[in-house]
Amino acid sequence: MIDPAISNMLMENKEHFLIPASRVATLEADNSLTHAFLVLTKVRYSKIPVVARGDKFIGLISMPMITDTMLGLEKLDVDTLDEHCVNDVVDKQVATIENPYDIEEVMHLLVDNPFLPVVSKEGEFTGIVTRREWMKSFNFLAHNLDKEFELVPKVKAENTRD
Repeated sequence: MIDPAISNMLMENKEHFLIPASRVATLEADNSLTHAFLVLTKVRYSKIPVVARGDKFIGLISMPMITDTMLGLEKLDVDTLDEHCVNDVVDKQVATIENPYDIEEVMHLLVDNPFLPVVSKEGEFTGIVTRREWMKSFNFLAHNLDKEFELVPKVKAENTRD
């Protein structure tokens, strides 16, 4: 369990954690893979959220998911992208979080994910929380902990040199 004092300091910047859905590049589940290919190429993100009508969160899509569809035995078949939609390849097994955040859950999930989709109880995609923003909070904590608290070691380290 995270010490409440540490948790409070980390959460001082919580309004910066969420990048709202209106500022996040997304794809709709029924978009063609050609459209998805163009969007991912243009935004240059490794993955982006996929939503259904009404902003319901479906999952994430990445460029490798799209290019796998184009792979033939002897050549790339770009025309096949028009025959498939985003929903055909989207990864639906994605870790998501809900606002307000469980700080420990977020920290554990951000170890393996560059961002986490934030989804309401009703399934609506509300934005993302990025590892970058959390790292900024850790940086703040590391530089300001001694300004807010008197830090005294419980046990003094012994001099191991002879």
